[in-house]
Amino acid sequence: MTKTQSLNTDDIVEIADDNPIEHAQQHEEFEYTPIDHFSHFSGIGVSLLYLVAAGATLWEVVARYVFNSPTQWAFEVVMVLCAATWMLSAGYITLKNRHIGITVIHNIASPKAQWRLDLFASCIGIVALFLLLSDASMRAYMAIDHIERTGSAFNSPMPMVLKTLLMLGGFMYLAQLTVNLWRHVNSRWAKTIVKLIGLFMALYFINGVLAYISGPGSIFDGVSGYFSAVGQSLDPSTALNMRSYSLGVISLIMVTMLVSLMMTGMPLGIVTLIVSVVMAIAFFGPRGLYLVSANTATLLDHYTLIAIPFFVLMATILEKSGIAEDLFDAMSVFAGNLRGGVAVQTVVVAVILAAMSGVMGGEIVMLGLVALPQMLRLGYDRKMTIGLICAAGALATLIPPSIIMIVYGLSAEVAIGDLFMAGAVPGLMLAIFYALYVLIRVHINPKLAPTAKEVAELTGEERKLSKSRLSAVFLSIMLIGCVMGSIYGGIASVTEAAAVGALGAMIVSAVRHEFKWAMLKASLVGSMATVGTIIWLVLGSVSFVGIFNLIGGADFMRSLFMNLGIPAIGVILVMMLILVILGTFMEWIAIVLITVPVFAPVVMTLAPELGLTPDQAKVWFGILFVLNIQIYFLSPPFGPACFWLKSVAPKDISLQEIFISVLPFIGLQVVGLILVMSFPQIALWLPEALGN
Repeated sequence: MTKTQSLNTDDIVEIADDNPIEHAQQHEEFEYTPIDHFSHFSGIGVSLLYLVAAGATLWEVVARYVFNSPTQWAFEVVMVLCAATWMLSAGYITLKNRHIGITVIHNIASPKAQWRLDLFASCIGIVALFLLLSDASMRAYMAIDHIERTGSAFNSPMPMVLKTLLMLGGFMYLAQLTVNLWRHVNSRWAKTIVKLIGLFMALYFINGVLAYISGPGSIFDGVSGYFSAVGQSLDPSTALNMRSYSLGVISLIMVTMLVSLMMTGMPLGIVTLIVSVVMAIAFFGPRGLYLVSANTATLLDHYTLIAIPFFVLMATILEKSGIAEDLFDAMSVFAGNLRGGVAVQTVVVAVILAAMSGVMGGEIVMLGLVALPQMLRLGYDRKMTIGLICAAGALATLIPPSIIMIVYGLSAEVAIGDLFMAGAVPGLMLAIFYALYVLIRVHINPKLAPTAKEVAELTGEERKLSKSRLSAVFLSIMLIGCVMGSIYGGIASVTEAAAVGALGAMIVSAVRHEFKWAMLKASLVGSMATVGTIIWLVLGSVSFVGIFNLIGGADFMRSLFMNLGIPAIGVILVMMLILVILGTFMEWIAIVLITVPVFAPVVMTLAPELGLTPDQAKVWFGILFVLNIQIYFLSPPFGPACFWLKSVAPKDISLQEIFISVLPFIGLQVVGLILVMSFPQIALWLPEALGN
């Protein structure tokens, strides 16, 4: 695997991607404006806050267990540091076009159609952010004026800071999106119009803050009053009279708007945000914008979300330190003279990497770079090798610490630790299925895989690990055991364990002599960009779900499921079918944030009929959900795992060959899903046993 020896500024800014492990594709070169420079360097700068937050979390753990004196400040300080990174990375992510979108139709459109879709997306994004900030900025001014505090023992002004950060992040997003639009249009008059729009928005928000400072009766207050009067005159709520429509019609309107905008390739966070804004104004008039800004602001104080950047940072550091290659070499000792032993060791390494990262894309890329070339060189069957690497890499969705489980737990209000424990056994079960499938196939047809003796004769070489590399492997496994053990044993929260894991990964990289400033910068910036894309999507989705629930859409969907007239397990099957359909065109995080708030309450209601308690039902359904998402990751025609492997596979491996190769492993995943659905204790027994 290629190691990064040194990174300049240009290298750093290309790391951020949907996949936190690999470098992004090169961007079109253009001359930076002052706003571009600010977005660029602010993104790199705030990424360092993750390191400070991890250190503060570690100090809280040490103070509690070593000195028996827990701090009063760590929780709130860490929340502010991470929220600052999430919000102030908006400009960087927008500059680098890293926001997540469904680009299936966009990719097959003509260049002219793509240009129009991008223009439409930018315009909608500017409108959505402008309307959001028109209310969120006022809430921030009031919070600053009153110095809103938490009321805790530390009593920090965290609410004030979080609202201010949301406003600043929104302004950075809006400013950078406007610059992107200015760069996107070609004609002089179009560029002039974009400049005038940008100038108007800047004057509008400057006048807003001056009006608040100067108070009633000032000229600035008069201008603000004029804008408010214009907004009231354009109030569509009375004319539309949305309350006269049935909940079914309203739900259909919202879903239609959502899917239609998603298909344009527009960033999913903007899609959910604009639908929220439109429906809030349609129902409640301009005052409805408060509901949208309030929903987005409440997300920033969810402590569970902090685990995501720490786990991503841990995974990125371990990968960039070359641990994946060392693990693959170290596991060869377990293969012995077993036919297909290298394939089995690949599954074992995949399980360990999954427990290190929780990020599927990075794991598949690592296995594609390390395991795929070697297995092909040794004469392993191509289709079996390709399918195995895709399936084994996807185990990161199920084996803790899974990022998908964290987002599901936040949406369904389930303890993350319970989900982690529940996912461990099904994840190991699938890993065993994959290994047994390979062993059975090579036993039936020995030509599919060589033995270790045949490998030695073929290569004429023996793989050995240096003392430092072997120590790094053992330390990595110990790190996983400590992180997961502290969660399962109730010693530390998920967030605390993740922070310890991130700092432990730095120690492992130091043992391997790979802990360099260039590597750390690349890991921090990659983590900042990856998590930032997730958070801005979650912000939009939370506002969408909040408005949808407020107008009664969630109650309508729940009643729809409850009145299907089929047994409880039939309702679960219908939900699984919906997830399969959504998985053909929608990103996993959008599926989680849109469906789980609707599905989870229904599952809790059906719990007695399923023979489970409501809490058991939510955990069990969470594992079914993740298993379904794992199937989606491999399934043609849009399985992300297949595309990730294709990005690093030899050129003679086609995407069609990858799709054909994963089909047997999709069958094994379906078997695992059916088993967990039929026997819930496969998922539930470990959290119950450890809980007792």
